[in-house]
This record gives sequence, C-alpha cells and structure tokens, in this order.
Amino acid sequence: MTTRADSHINGDGLTVDQRLDALAAISDTPVGLTRLYLGPAHRRATTCVADWMQHAGMDVRLDSTGNVVGRYAGTMPEARTLILASHIDTVANAGRFDGNLGVVAAIEVVRRLHDAGRHLPFAIEVVAFGDEEGVRFASALGGSRALAGRFDPAILEERDGEGISRREALIAFGCDPTAIASEARDPATTLGYVELHIEQGPVLEREDLPLAVVTAINGANRGRVTVTGESGHAGTVPMPIRRDALAASAEMMLAVERLGRSAPDLVATVGRLDINHAAPNTVPGRVSFTLDVRAPDDAVRAEAVAAIGREILVIAAARGVSASVEIGYEAPAAQCDDGLQQRLAASMARLGLPERRMPSGAGHDAMAFAGRIPFAMLFVRCRGGISHNPAEYAAPDDIEAGVRVLADFIDHFAI
Repeated sequence: MTTRADSHINGDGLTVDQRLDALAAISDTPVGLTRLYLGPAHRRATTCVADWMQHAGMDVRLDSTGNVVGRYAGTMPEARTLILASHIDTVANAGRFDGNLGVVAAIEVVRRLHDAGRHLPFAIEVVAFGDEEGVRFASALGGSRALAGRFDPAILEERDGEGISRREALIAFGCDPTAIASEARDPATTLGYVELHIEQGPVLEREDLPLAVVTAINGANRGRVTVTGESGHAGTVPMPIRRDALAASAEMMLAVERLGRSAPDLVATVGRLDINHAAPNTVPGRVSFTLDVRAPDDAVRAEAVAAIGREILVIAAARGVSASVEIGYEAPAAQCDDGLQQRLAASMARLGLPERRMPSGAGHDAMAFAGRIPFAMLFVRCRGGISHNPAEYAAPDDIEAGVRVLADFIDHFAI
C-alpha cells in the first residue's frame, strides 16, 4: 500500500503523545474527531499508521477488511506470531485515546526493538483495526472477526446511511472482499492477542493506580421493558385508582439499580425512557425503557436478568399495570487467558507497579478471539473515567508505564 503520510505527521521521531495528537487531527469533520470506517479520514489514518509501522521496521499491508497490518519478523522464517492490536475508527465527536492508544503503543514497542537491532524468536504483528465501533454499518468488530475466522459474509450487504454497502465501500477503499476468509489466523501458529486500551471507567483513577490487567470482557444483555397502564386527566383521576405507567416504571428502574448492586462487578442500567403521548396534564398510560445488564460471569448476569424480570412483574401487579420484558441482545462474557494475565502481572511486578485485575465493562476487539486464540488486555488509567468524549485523557506517564509493561511482557514471553 502507499505509505506517504502528510508531512506534519511523517517520520519516526514522534513520541506516543505526539502521534496521538497527529491521529486526532485526522477527522471526517472540521471540528472534533469523527473517523468512520472506510471513509476519507480512515484512508488518511491508514496511510499515517502504515508510515509509522514502516519506520519501526515492519512490513506493512492493507488487508481485505481495511485493517493495517505491520509484521516485525522473528529470528526464524516460520516463527509463530504474537498479535498486538486495537482500532483507529471512532465514535462521533470522540476522544483521541480510545483504540488509537493501543495501536500507537504497540508501534512504539516494536520501534524500540527495531532501534536496538533486536528480533525475537517469534514474529509480532501490529494491527490497526478499522471497524470496532460499528458506527457506519450496523455490525461491529468486522476486522477482528476476520482475523479470528468469524467474519460473517452476510454483513457485506449492510448499508450505511447513504445506501452504500459494506462490500461497495471495501472495494472503493482498495480491498478485496472475496479474500476476507483468508485473513483468519491459524491458532496453531498464533501465540496470542494482546490489546492495550484506556480503561474507559473511573476505577483506576479512584484507586490511584496507573494500570490494570483485564480478567474478562463482560457479557451483556440488552432489551426493552414496556409498561402499559391507563391514560387519564391529571386533574380528575384520583390517586388511589390511577394506573400510572410512568410511576410504575420509576419504581421498576429503582429495582433495576438495586439489583445491579447485588453482586460484585455486575452492572444494570436504564439508559433511555420513552413516554407515549407525554403531556404535563396527562397521567402516562404507556412507557418503555431500555435495559442493559453486564457482568464478567455469565451465570451472575443470567440470574440478574431473571431477577429483574421477576421484580418488574411484581411491581406491575401491585400497581395495576401490565409489563413485558423483551431481551433482544445477548453476548457471553469473554474470559482473558490466565497465562497471558499472569505474564502481564509479572511484568508489572518487575517494573515495581502494583498489580490490579479487573473486568472490562465495555466491549473490545479482543472479544472476537474468545475460544479461538488466547487473548489478554492491559488497561491504562484515564482521567475521570471519561471516554467517547473530547475530554478523554490519559497522562503521558501512565501511557509510558503501559508501553514499558507491554515491552517487558514481550521480552519475557515464553514460547
């Protein structure tokens, strides 16, 4: 692929923070950062990342899903491969660290090896995925699913808001959709997958810790609760005989919150509330709200979903309304590999950093490899736990700590 980057971001002398700034300047919008899969900004970002990979001694290619893949050869031609990766697409009006940090940190680790003239008994592939967020097309994780051998060809027919199919966009980007199946990595020759990422939550900052080893990516259920009562005039329907769908929903939402606190690492959220024919002088007759339940333990999550459903029906009966709970989405928890977790924790100990382990409440490319290729993640503290927001921030010292842990992990990796 062509790798001539814009002059202001070209070269190998930039720090990690400077490279994050350079990537943040590449956007589909004139204000803020929005970089959509297979769009103009994604094109420029792949060129930029490819240039950095080349300067770090890697052979670089654009794969058939639009991922940038840089390979740093091992000492033997048939060496097995360790994958370091994250994504370079963003949500709308994004921060500059989500995904991008993992790609830039991985390039930096390889650059330090290259500058020292070192090659290892295994090869390293650094991958910049283009489709983690799922903003342009309905499905997400397209690039990582391709590497995991789990790409569903049916999603090639998905269309964006302008009617362009994923297949058409790939071809226009210079990719060959017919070759996607060939991108699958062989588990027999792949040592594992490791992703460095900002935490996207407030735990590390609250505990004054720079890093954490991820134990699992939470499983999730999402659905909708619909509550049906009876509309009426706010001034004429007596309180004792009201069938107020909104008041019932409020009690149900508090039950969701209470049950979400019933087990460690379990979370339950109502993120949206819709009131039919809402008016200041009307008793609400029909209300719906969303439900999002996540946990690193699938059994805990399943019991929480069941308990929430039971509680909602009890509240509905007591208030003379009806309620239905429809769960339309379920993703199992993805457990990080124990051995890779131990190696990351050992690297933290060697560098004098306190060990912290925690699950990830957000989904990541790493989850695509569950059950196929061993994977692990390393979290970096972010200020205020803010993410998907221009205020997203990780301090340079914390970033450097993550890079050093990743480098030490690779140095001590046992074949």
